[in-house]
Amino acid sequence: MPDPAATLASVRVDRPADGVVVLHVSGELDTSSADELARPLKEHLVEGVRGVVVDLGGVRFLGSAGLESLVVGNQRASALGVSLVLVATSRATLRPIQATGLDSVFTVVESLDDALGRF
Repeated sequence: MPDPAATLASVRVDRPADGVVVLHVSGELDTSSADELARPLKEHLVEGVRGVVVDLGGVRFLGSAGLESLVVGNQRASALGVSLVLVATSRATLRPIQATGLDSVFTVVESLDDALGRF
């Protein structure tokens, strides 16, 4: 029987440039599915990577566990000197980021092109 959490959120990895990784996230990031984001963040936030973009365009729900995965990823990125940029435009993603004050912690942009232009 498939794990129901695996169907709640998914991440597709793209490498548009040398040293740049884009994580395209879709679905719902809550307690049961936040690891779907945490694992690839940990895997791709490594030395030698210049930047990681987390594209939240396909996210329908961003709960506290999803925010925690992003915060931990941001801390790891800072420790490694890697730029972490979030692409968030929908109310489902922007509202939780703004309501928790994390918009002052993360670099949040409106499009993937804006994010990639930073590298």
